[in-house]
Amino acid sequence: MAGTKAAILGIAGPALAAEEAALFRRHRPAGAILFRRNVESPAQLAALTAALREELGAEAPILVDQEGGRVARLRPPHWPEFPPAALFEAGPDPAAEANAALLGMGCAAAGLDVVCAPVLDLRLPGAHGVIGDRAFSADPAEVARLGVAWIRGLQSAGCIPVIKHIPGHGRALVDSHDALPRVAATAAALAADIAPFRAAAGLGAWAMTAHILYAVWDAVRPATLSPAVIEGVIRGEVGFDGVLVSDDLAMGAMAGLSNDLAGAAIGAGCDLVLHCTGVLAEGAALLEACPPLSDAARRRMAGARAARDAARRPLDPAALVATRDRLLAPQAAVA
Repeated sequence: MAGTKAAILGIAGPALAAEEAALFRRHRPAGAILFRRNVESPAQLAALTAALREELGAEAPILVDQEGGRVARLRPPHWPEFPPAALFEAGPDPAAEANAALLGMGCAAAGLDVVCAPVLDLRLPGAHGVIGDRAFSADPAEVARLGVAWIRGLQSAGCIPVIKHIPGHGRALVDSHDALPRVAATAAALAADIAPFRAAAGLGAWAMTAHILYAVWDAVRPATLSPAVIEGVIRGEVGFDGVLVSDDLAMGAMAGLSNDLAGAAIGAGCDLVLHCTGVLAEGAALLEACPPLSDAARRRMAGARAARDAARRPLDPAALVATRDRLLAPQAAVA
């Protein structure tokens, strides 16, 4: 991984284009992230992930947003549909763990080893619907309980989870895909938001930052670009020492905040940055400016792989489906 840039990039289509491969050879990103535009069938997807690792290396992470519900890149008819996180509220841990293991098995079979889930944000009344049923609950203890089960399930299937969106997106009144949310809550109120992340901090998952400005912690910069939030809150108060990856730097929340968002995010304390558009010129510009992967980031990435490998075990898909569906039946009936 010598010379590797601290970036995870999207690509344009269902195959790695020659121009993209040439860019990756010139400025090697740490990994890639795939979206619906990159997914057609199991055979196509397996070929794509193999091609990416041919260019980036066998251990290069390939990410996917596969939460279940409305955020899923692998969908029917080739992959099963998974319920949203909210359906697991008040349900037993084994249902959540079994569902996450099933979801992870599908990703791992396709060569996708880093799954951007679970969402550990709170589902708070009055907030923007961008989180909504992607969150387990409004209760921090419930979010923590189910989030830990989800992490265990993904790791058992051979995937590295990414908890999001640290230190909490649940109070946002606007969608950070479109504009920068500004949260005016007190530190005492935000203690509830960070509690689920604290519960998951030592489990070997990655974490994805929230593009949100929390006035009580940093009145000028959003969490992704704030040393005060990253070092003081995420690394300090939450106690998270795993891989910290930014949310997509091309989102509307980040527009105009820096001429070098990658450098600013890495300088603030992120280990990796995401750039998801798949537009070749944009990816090239980001890689040109992006700092190299640090020794600390390499250490954290190795730690996440070790935690996944220690948790991986043989799984029986039919038994997992039966466990999940039997235990979820009361929740589904209420919903």
